[in-house]
Amino acid sequence: MQFEFFPSRTVTLYIARLFAVRIIAVLLMLVLVLQMLDLLSESGRILAAPGNGQGELLTYAGLRIPQLISRFLPYSVLLATIITLMTLNQNSEVIALKAAGLSAHQVLAPLFLVAAITSLVTFAFNERVVVRSSATLKAWQAVDYGAIPRDSAVKTNVWLQDGTNILFARSVEGLGMATRMRDVSWYRRDAGGMVIEIVRSPEARYAKPGWHFTSPSGFDVQSARRLTYRAEQVFAKGVDPAQVVIRKADADGESIARLSLSIDAIRGAGYRTSELEGKWWHKLSGPLSALLMPLLGAVAAFGLARSGMLFIRAVIGMALGFAYFVVDNAALAMGNFGGYPPLLAAWAPFFLFFLIGETVLVRTEE
Repeated sequence: MQFEFFPSRTVTLYIARLFAVRIIAVLLMLVLVLQMLDLLSESGRILAAPGNGQGELLTYAGLRIPQLISRFLPYSVLLATIITLMTLNQNSEVIALKAAGLSAHQVLAPLFLVAAITSLVTFAFNERVVVRSSATLKAWQAVDYGAIPRDSAVKTNVWLQDGTNILFARSVEGLGMATRMRDVSWYRRDAGGMVIEIVRSPEARYAKPGWHFTSPSGFDVQSARRLTYRAEQVFAKGVDPAQVVIRKADADGESIARLSLSIDAIRGAGYRTSELEGKWWHKLSGPLSALLMPLLGAVAAFGLARSGMLFIRAVIGMALGFAYFVVDNAALAMGNFGGYPPLLAAWAPFFLFFLIGETVLVRTEE
C-alpha cells in the first residue's frame, strides 16, 4: 500500500488533465446555452432604449458572462467529476489504481488538487471581475439600458424615509461625510400622508445632520405656488448616509473589502447587518464548494462497471451535489431572515456535506 497522498506524477497529471479539460468543456456548454437564453429574454428591453443596437447586446453579454461563470462553475465541477470518474471506472483504470495499492482518497487526490486551484481562481475572479460586472450591469439596468453610468459604484433611484417625509435621489455616490446626492427631491407630508410641499435641488451634500440642498426650489401643493429658500438650506434631517448603504448595499456588486466597510457603516448606525454578514462569509465558502464536488461525486468512481450500478452511482453523486446547492441556498436564506447566525448559515452546509461525503466514501470504499 502506498502512503503518499498523491499517486505517481504521471498518474496525477493524467487524471488532473482529464478533470480540468472536462470542467472547461462543461462550463463552456452551460455558459453558452444559458447566455443565449438570457440574451433572448433581455434583448427586447435592451433594444427598446433609444440608440441601442448590436453593440449594446454584446456589451450586455460581456457583463452577464462573468456572472454565469461564477454561478455555474461549481455545477461544472460536479458534472466534470462524475464524467471523469465514470470514464475511469468504465476503462477499469480505477481498478488498476486500487490494485496497485492506492486508497480511494489517493485515487481522488488529483481531482482535489484541481478543485482547490479552481476554488482559488473562482475567488479571485469573483473579487476582480464579477463584482465589477455585476455593479455595472445593475447600474445599467437601473437606467433601463440607457447610457451606461461611468461609475458603477453610483447608487441610482434611492428612496429614503425622513420620518413622515420622503427623500428621493436620482443618484448617490461616496460614503460617510463624502456622500453626494444628485437630482434630489424632498417630499414633506402631513399626518395623513398627503404631500404638502415638494423641494428639488440638483445636488445635496451631507450636513450632519440633514442635507445641504444646492439652489433649492420648492412648490406648495395646497396653494399651488412656488417657494423660495436660502442658497443652501438644510432638509431631511432624519436621513443619514448609513441609510443609503442599507437601502442600496449590494453584496454581489461589492468586493469583500468594500462590503466590510458597508457592514461597519451600517453597524455603526445601529442597524441590523446579519444579512450582509452572511453574504460576506459566503464570499469565502461559496468558491470552496468546488473543492467539495469531487468528494460528493466520488461514488461514481467505484464499483464494477459491468454490474449495471454505474449509472445509479452517477445519479447518487449528482443527487448529493445538487442537494448541497439546495441546502446552501436554504441556509443562506434562513440567515438572511435571522434564523441562523451568519457564520453558521454560510459554513454549515459545507461542513455538513463534507462529513456526509467522507462517511459515504469511508464506509463504502475504505
